[in-house]
Amino acid sequence: MSTETPTGTAPTPAPIRFDTKIAVLLREDLEPWQRLNVTAFLVSGLGTTVPEVIGEPYEDGEGVRYLPMFRQPVLVFEATKETLTAAHARVLSRSLPRAVFTGDLFTTGNDHDNRAAVRAVRTGELDLVGLAVYGPKNAVDKVIKGSRMHP
Repeated sequence: MSTETPTGTAPTPAPIRFDTKIAVLLREDLEPWQRLNVTAFLVSGLGTTVPEVIGEPYEDGEGVRYLPMFRQPVLVFEATKETLTAAHARVLSRSLPRAVFTGDLFTTGNDHDNRAAVRAVRTGELDLVGLAVYGPKNAVDKVIKGSRMHP
C-alpha cells in the first residue's frame, strides 16, 4: 500500500495534540537578554525532574547523534509582577512541577549561590521574574491565567 498522495507527495501527518503543557511565564519588564537567560534556566529544571517531557535523541542523515529535547513545544508567556505572583501561588496550591527564577539570580554567578539566594527569601517575598510549569493543560492554563503570549 502506497503512502503517497495522488500528487506524488507524502501525506501530511495529523498534528500531535498533547494533554500536557510546558509553560514559561516571564515578568514583562525584563530586558531581551534576561528573557532568554531566564527561559533557558527555567526549562532546564523540568527536563531533569520530569523525564516524560524529554523525547528521543536526534540523529542526522549521516548518523551523527544529538541530545534529546522536549517532546512538545514550550510556550512562553509574559505578565505583570502581580500576575506572576498570583501564578506562583496557584502553581504551589496545585503542586505542579515548577521552577522559579528570582531577580537576585541576575547577581550570582554559579549554582551554589543561586540556590542560596532563593533559600534566603521567604516564599511570599520572592522577587519573581520567571516561572516554568508542567502539567495537565487545564491546570497549567489556570496557573498562567491573566498572562499573554510572549510577542
